[in-house]
Parts: sequence; structure tokens; C-alpha cells
Amino acid sequence: MLELVKAGGWLMLPIIVCSVIAVAIIAERLWSLRLRRVLPKHLVAQVWRWEKIHQLNDEHMRELQASSPLGSILAAGIVNRHQDRAVMKESIEDTGRHVVHELERYLNTLGTIAAITPLLGLLGTVIGMIKVFSTITTQGVGNPGALAGGISEALLTTAAGMSVAIPTLMFYRYFRGRVRMLVLRMEQEAMLMVEIMHGTRKSGGNNP
Repeated sequence: MLELVKAGGWLMLPIIVCSVIAVAIIAERLWSLRLRRVLPKHLVAQVWRWEKIHQLNDEHMRELQASSPLGSILAAGIVNRHQDRAVMKESIEDTGRHVVHELERYLNTLGTIAAITPLLGLLGTVIGMIKVFSTITTQGVGNPGALAGGISEALLTTAAGMSVAIPTLMFYRYFRGRVRMLVLRMEQEAMLMVEIMHGTRKSGGNNP
């Protein structure tokens, strides 16, 4: 492996750095975007139980806010549960924008890596071919060994760049789709809570 890296020339170094960063981001996002971490089960039902027995105090609010991204959104709405529906929704939407930004963290970096690593490989190809033609100019085509270095550099950097770019692009697309799904699910849960809170208030506190 070390010999291949050396044969690929100095452009192998930034490609390897990009691959390490990409792997770190992919591992972190796989952990952070787990469904049970972002959308814990029965969280709205738990909030409803606290409201029903009048236990939506500061301690439970802090616990809810720290529990998950969905919890942060629900907590923002609960703070304004005695206000109009529009005020409650506005506070949820404002917090939701911050939550979405957190869910999308590092994805731009991942997309950038997917875009630049093929270009780095192409640049390595160009540099390798320049070396080949320089060798041909000085030594002719009768010495295959002299040409091998430039050709191998051209092929290795291209292969390395594509090997990093393809899986990185796949994970970038996957994470973008997953974030959209999670945002949609959180919006549904938040709107359910709004309906429960306002429906309870209108019905005098009876279970909807």
C-alpha cells in the first residue's frame, strides 16, 4: 500500500486526507442521525402525560430539551402552550431551523470532498501525462521503464480520487435524504403536540 501511495505522487496525500475526513464525518453522522436519537418513541405521549398531571415544570422542560432534537422542538412549543396557536407554531419553526442546521452539520464538507477528490485524481493524471511526454521528449519511446513512472502516477491518482469520491457521494446523498425524512417526521410530531395542547385547552382539559 505504501508503495502505491509513493508511486501516485504528492497528490495522493490530499486524497488520503480527504478520505480520512470523509470516513470521520460518515461515522459521526451515522451515529448522530440514528432514528431513536433524533425521534425518541412516544415523546409526544410523555409530554401529554406531564401536561395531564400538571408536571410540565422547569425540570421536565430541561430534560425534554436535552433529550433529543425533537425534544428541543417540542420544548420550544410547550413554553408558549398558553399562547395562540400561531405563536406556538412560530416558536416551533424558529427552533426547528436551528435543529435542521445541526442535523445537516458537516454535510456540505462531505459534498465538497465528493466533488474535489475526482478533480485531484484528474490533476494527478494530467501531471503524470506531462511527465510521460517530457520523458518521451528527452529519451524517446524506446525505454518503457522510463515511461512507467508517469503512467502509473496518472492511473493511481485517478483511481484513488474515484475510490474516495464514489462512496462519499453515496453517503452524502443518503444523509441528505435521511435529514429530509427526519425533518418531516419531527414536523408531524410537533404539529400533533400543538393540536393536542390546543384541543385539550378548548375541551377543558379532557383527554382528546
